[in-house]
Amino acid sequence: MKTELLDINGQTIRVAIHLGDPNRRPLLYFNGIGANLELAEPLAQALTHGDFLTFDMPGVGLSPASRIPYRPWWAAKLAAQILDRYGYDTVDVVGYSWGGGIAQQFASQFTDRVRALILLATSPGFTMLPGNLTALTKLVNPRKPLRRDNVTNGFETLFGEVRDHAAHTHLKVIPPKQIGYMMQLGAMAGWSSLPLLPFIKASTLILTGDKDTIVPPANSTLLNSFIPRSRLKVIPDANHLFVMSRAEEIALCIDDFLQE
Repeated sequence: MKTELLDINGQTIRVAIHLGDPNRRPLLYFNGIGANLELAEPLAQALTHGDFLTFDMPGVGLSPASRIPYRPWWAAKLAAQILDRYGYDTVDVVGYSWGGGIAQQFASQFTDRVRALILLATSPGFTMLPGNLTALTKLVNPRKPLRRDNVTNGFETLFGEVRDHAAHTHLKVIPPKQIGYMMQLGAMAGWSSLPLLPFIKASTLILTGDKDTIVPPANSTLLNSFIPRSRLKVIPDANHLFVMSRAEEIALCIDDFLQE
């Protein structure tokens, strides 16, 4: 993926684009908490799509931290401003885990810009049905953010058994800054997408792993019941990390949905 730094109203953001079919819609991808954009590369490479655009949130990857806290509406507006810089109007949107919350906000805040919405292993925010408390404690401890030297050992605790290239994603991890990680946590504090979901116009695909202990599948069922034009697909024998561990399979699900 080609990366560059953009200045968006005084905030430096690192953006990446994986060039795709120019005759198809661009795809905007929101990543998980603390995850740098390189971790989206397996999915970007597996998709047969238009341009694939993603970015490091402030304080994550190589984007400098924000000087002030932010909320999901600000993150959605930031994404819209990035799209404007590249001349992208209508896009398909994919959100994974934490990024799924921002994707829901974006789809309700910029309804006319979203043709299709894909939500991966995500929830409606603080109104979610909680997962494994041990794993969640590791995720929300701001003193122990995702670090290169503990990713491999932590995957088994956090996400269950990993396989294929997902077991080697530690080679691509850029540890998030502590302040950036905490701001991502704070952005979702008290936020719920449930009041927004009935207003999402985009056709929506919701994917969940049946062995996800971080965001249990019941959350996807909840999203499916609130989003008018949505469908739910449960991935068998899949944990929270399926977007990387089974990127080719997930890309096929997304491609089939978008081609309908």
